[in-house]
Amino acid sequence: MADRRGAKRPTVSVPDDWPAHPDLTLALNGMGGFDWDLDSGLMHMDPPALEVFDLPPSEYDDRPETLNTRVPAHEASRLDALVARALKDGSDSYGAYFRVRLRDGGLRWTHTQGSIRRDRSGRPRRIIGVVRDASHEYTHAADRLAVDEERRRHTSVVERTTAALAHARTVREVIAVLADEQGLSRLGAENIILGLVEAGRIRLVSEGKAGSFVPDLEYTRVGDEFPMSEVVRTLTPRYVHSRAQFRNNYPRLWPAIEPLNVNSAAYLPLIAQGRPIGVIGLFFERESSFGDQERNVLLALGSSIAQSLARAMLYDQEHDLAAELQQAMLPRRIPGVPGAQIAVRYRSARMGRDIGGDWYDVIPLPNGRVAAVIGDVQGHDTQAAALMGQLRIVLRAYAAEGHSPATVMGRASAFLNELETERFATCIYVDADLTTGAARIVRAGHVDPLLRHAEGICRRLPVAGGLPLGISSEFRRLDYPVTTVQLAPGDTLLLCTDGIVERPGIDLDDGMRQLAREVRDGPQDVQQLADRLCGADRAGDDDMALLLMRRLGAPEHDTVGRFRQHIAPADPEGLSAARHMIRAAVRAWGAAERSEEIELVADELITNALLHTDGEAVVNIRMPHSVERRLRLEVEDHSSSLPRRREPGEAGVSGRGLLLVDRLADVWGVEPRGGGKCVWCEFNCP
Repeated sequence: MADRRGAKRPTVSVPDDWPAHPDLTLALNGMGGFDWDLDSGLMHMDPPALEVFDLPPSEYDDRPETLNTRVPAHEASRLDALVARALKDGSDSYGAYFRVRLRDGGLRWTHTQGSIRRDRSGRPRRIIGVVRDASHEYTHAADRLAVDEERRRHTSVVERTTAALAHARTVREVIAVLADEQGLSRLGAENIILGLVEAGRIRLVSEGKAGSFVPDLEYTRVGDEFPMSEVVRTLTPRYVHSRAQFRNNYPRLWPAIEPLNVNSAAYLPLIAQGRPIGVIGLFFERESSFGDQERNVLLALGSSIAQSLARAMLYDQEHDLAAELQQAMLPRRIPGVPGAQIAVRYRSARMGRDIGGDWYDVIPLPNGRVAAVIGDVQGHDTQAAALMGQLRIVLRAYAAEGHSPATVMGRASAFLNELETERFATCIYVDADLTTGAARIVRAGHVDPLLRHAEGICRRLPVAGGLPLGISSEFRRLDYPVTTVQLAPGDTLLLCTDGIVERPGIDLDDGMRQLAREVRDGPQDVQQLADRLCGADRAGDDDMALLLMRRLGAPEHDTVGRFRQHIAPADPEGLSAARHMIRAAVRAWGAAERSEEIELVADELITNALLHTDGEAVVNIRMPHSVERRLRLEVEDHSSSLPRRREPGEAGVSGRGLLLVDRLADVWGVEPRGGGKCVWCEFNCP
């Protein structure tokens, strides 16, 4: 059925008494009424109410959505949220100011008041209310909204600044939160300065982006005539409302302020545990009277900053103390070693007073040899540091006595076990002869070293290893295997602790590969390389120690790569590691197509040497620079008996090795050498 306006009413159920009868007194007072049935969603508005919305009756169909053309979107959202909250929290009524857009495009302030009718269960069923033109109350409504907005903005400043400061651990991080562009925007300030109270003086630790506000002075006395000094003396804020006040009250400060875009400032005391620890100055582009509400907000902000700053200062003090203790236990200087360039670095984790057990050492040995040591004691506390200091001294003493690398490591493990501590330590020990380039390596549960060849290839050395120090003694496994590698002139050996390669969510092997790429692409100078590898961007939750040793001398430019490995008898792990290293080296030298054949021949020759002789086998591989690129593989042993090729027969289980070598190698042979021999073969690798 069509109503008198010609609009067809929706066929929905509404209350019998809907709409409510208009109250004639409303119209006499410039008000209109509405009746909103929440079940059907229909809202009846009488003509005076529609007039408030500047909406003819013929254009309204009893649907609230039709009013959206008259209410700006942000006003509608605010009004909808207010009504929804009143319906949800059990309120009986609500009231709100909002603006209506008129036909001519202008805005009119309007006020509405609604009475919520609920059933016996408390469910809202109906809203009966009034709307009125509140243009004459424009100033009051605007001021009220402005006050609410200002209050929300101030509260937001404190909340957001406090949340940002919660993640700042050091004084430097606190300054970064406050003084960077994001921090200044958050505070609504043009610039900030921050000073710390130290022994009766104020030390400026942040001058902000515009430069120092204390001319030519990093330190100022508390008795000086500066705003920051007054704040510390009186423990009360100082507010500067205008540039004129700057000029008149602080003439010594005015020359620094004059060229800046600053018209007001607030200096706040930073008080922690009842004593002043610093003062912060906030500078604003606007002039400000700093009303009561703004001053209260600034005081709350100062309190939050003071607590964060006090926490950061304590953190820095504890960390500095721990770092000094750690450094005192490390070698004060690294001795010069003829024939080598050595670089060491130690970087502590930012963990407050916790102190790690990472250490390094370089020990000159007789006959032109040098020992390089790096290790890590379990834990981050003073006990770990104390054990580290003891282990470093013990390792140095055993090495100076002339013991072999395996003996040095075994005795150090027994020493740690005798201390009756539950801690263990990982360690890697290198005894290098810089005259010949032979380096004997022993590893006790530590990460493998890296080797960068003079020609730029960097690879991981899978060194045969034993149990960590302390644990190996507990299980009576003190016979540490020794791996021998050859350092050619220009080669660099890298030893490090796991803090350099371990990252959350990154596998250790992936970390080692990433480190190898960084070493490969890094500078040749070991000092520069060490600085890059231990840069600030690598700081993590663990300490890191690094030792680089580069053998000096002219690189062999006629050689693409060189590899040398000693394999002890009855050492299956050493044989497996040698195969892995041979495969990796051959592929790195650009001979991947023949790497499997070379590995197979090397395995056969090494196995023969270990089975049929009484000593170790020594593997040498060399790839020269040439058009032919012929790789040479040599396996030396201490037996003078020459191998001979023979037919194994159908049921034979031996005699097939040299047949395999003859089939896979391009050429091979045997040479007597001193007290032993060398079986060699060559492979064309174009």
